Amino acid sequence: MASRVACVSCDSYDPAAVDAAVLRGLDLLGGASRFVRSGERILLKPNLLVASAPEKAVTTHPTVFSAVVRALAAEGAALSWGDSPGFGSTTGVGSRAGITGEAARLGIRTADFGTGREVSFPDGELIKRFTIAEGVLDSDGLVSLPKLKTHALTRMTGAVKNQFGCIPGMLKGEFHARMPDVERFSQMLVDLNRLLRPRLVVMDAVIAMEGNGPRGGDPRQVGVLLISDDPVAVDAIGCRIMALDPALVGTCVWGERLGLGSMSEIEVLGDDVPVIEDFVVNRSPSSTTGKLGSSLGKRLLAPRPYIVPERCTRCGTCVAVCPVAPKAVDFPAGERTLVPEHDYERCIRCYCCQEMCPERAIEVTTPLLGRLIRR
Repeated sequence: MASRVACVSCDSYDPAAVDAAVLRGLDLLGGASRFVRSGERILLKPNLLVASAPEKAVTTHPTVFSAVVRALAAEGAALSWGDSPGFGSTTGVGSRAGITGEAARLGIRTADFGTGREVSFPDGELIKRFTIAEGVLDSDGLVSLPKLKTHALTRMTGAVKNQFGCIPGMLKGEFHARMPDVERFSQMLVDLNRLLRPRLVVMDAVIAMEGNGPRGGDPRQVGVLLISDDPVAVDAIGCRIMALDPALVGTCVWGERLGLGSMSEIEVLGDDVPVIEDFVVNRSPSSTTGKLGSSLGKRLLAPRPYIVPERCTRCGTCVAVCPVAPKAVDFPAGERTLVPEHDYERCIRCYCCQEMCPERAIEVTTPLLGRLIRR
């Protein structure tokens, strides 16, 4: 049976419009009662990458969060919310994103994402044990609220990757260090979703992010919400919006292959899916991590993060988040007045530095020889 995704037009973040869109999308799928029951402890997991204002399109918009809260609370579910941001605390990042205030206003408690415990997952294709945030493990069900954005490593970030924030704190960086190849990293994300099994996905694609995402890109009006119980199908429709082949997105490919969901058999309910042909996203068939098998390949062929000196403020975020030891990006001779430099022999192409840079000062480039070979 084909996976079903509700595509609901929603041109703005006006609360009444978002409320109506969420309820319509849920009704198209059989109603909110299909996903939650009265008295169940349901965790809402927005995308809170970093502390950023809602209009920057970095995080899930607070009106989407509030609309889902109201829809599920009407079914009698006991709701909580949380995320483990890439930088900062749950409530601190959530405050800047507008989520903490909305949660407090609606009486939704903050779940524990600061601590976790190890969980066995013998069915994992790649990962047999995960450390999961206590707030996730204490819930009866997970509702994922991703944001549609581009991503240097995985090309797009959406429903499947949103669950990466269920791993607390700096443990996320360890996965980047252990699995620098985009294929293995995607397999890990799919295993994580197979363990957590989100009951419902409500993707915020009212305003998405294109270009140098997931933090340093540009907002792009799309005007829809995507709602489903299949995170792979939601991401595949997100790819369609970006005019991106989902076969180039590892989480879609491995998600279908490992039975998490479908990227190929999808029934779209509701409104037409907008296809934005000029959406700025990486459509190159070449790997986003390049040929890393040799030192020469890393230096001459592989895509790599590049610091634009005139944008850099020497804040040191890139150095702090680099998961490699010794660091693959650091201040020259420890001098913090200088622009940090990458050691591309050490760099594993996880793009954590690019992902977290607050000044949009890091981009991903491919050396000239690598570009010529791609052509």
